Amino acid sequence: MLSVELVFVVMVGMLLLVIGNVAFSLVAERRNPPIGSFIDCEGVRLHYLERGDKTAPPVVLFHGNGSLMQDLIISGLVDMLARRNRVLCFDRPGFGYSQRPRPRVWTATSQAALFVNALHQLGVRDPVVLGHSWGALVATAIGLQDSYPVRGLVLVSGYYFPTARWDFWMMSGPAVPVLGDIMRYTVAPVVSWAILPALLRKIFAPCSVPGKFKDNFPAALTCRPKQLRAAAEESALLIPEATRLQSHYSSIRCPIHIFHGAEDHLIEPEQARRLYRVLRRSNLHLVNDAGHMATYADGDAIVEAVDSLRVEQPIIISSPHEDARADQVIE
Repeated sequence: MLSVELVFVVMVGMLLLVIGNVAFSLVAERRNPPIGSFIDCEGVRLHYLERGDKTAPPVVLFHGNGSLMQDLIISGLVDMLARRNRVLCFDRPGFGYSQRPRPRVWTATSQAALFVNALHQLGVRDPVVLGHSWGALVATAIGLQDSYPVRGLVLVSGYYFPTARWDFWMMSGPAVPVLGDIMRYTVAPVVSWAILPALLRKIFAPCSVPGKFKDNFPAALTCRPKQLRAAAEESALLIPEATRLQSHYSSIRCPIHIFHGAEDHLIEPEQARRLYRVLRRSNLHLVNDAGHMATYADGDAIVEAVDSLRVEQPIIISSPHEDARADQVIE
């Protein structure tokens, strides 16, 4: 009898968690409604924000894993770039208000193909593409597409080469079919909300979490079950995607600026150094006293890098060795 009662209590508790998390999601979305427009592409509804003069050179921005477009807006990059460019900032599939259909495996390449089609629909040609963290892999995958030329890439705090990282695998639990679905509608949102302050301190370290981020970032949206699935899937895909793409980096033809915080506690700066050594048309910017959120630490330099790619023929000093381009590295 005790075991039956225990099972009943557990089932009731799980049901209450499901109801509570669904209600939490509805409240979060009511308090943080969509801030942009929608476009349907390949059966996927994408949420995007457009700023600036539509006749100006285009710049496309992609956020990292677990985040959404508000991150790039709060950093100030969107407004600064919109002064001279047509800026399009997307919620990637499963994040914010963009859909992430389950049957598809959302690799960096599949996301790149989706966004290329969306950009064609929006009349965006020859853009500069900026990606932060996981978004840097998506930007790289776009740069690898022969059918869609880009003026240049700006990659910030990216992970490009496989390493032994058990933490990424541990965060992929909510992506497991059935068991993961149970997790993300019961305990995962509660755990995610509880650890969020510590996670934010880690990704911003050694800097403190900016007040403007605390006040304006819609953190509740990141703990919704559907976004937790997207974040878990991308945690599981990160190392395999870096493994798959690494042999193709050298074929990228456009100029590239690589930014990375010199004290990044989430993704080691050596990732940026290795990519710099592989890419012949690249500049490396190591930002002192900055962590994973280099978008907040050195936004002016990132905007300057984007603007440098707006000229007709960007000039990038090339060399296969880091030491030969020491004057191109910000440390």
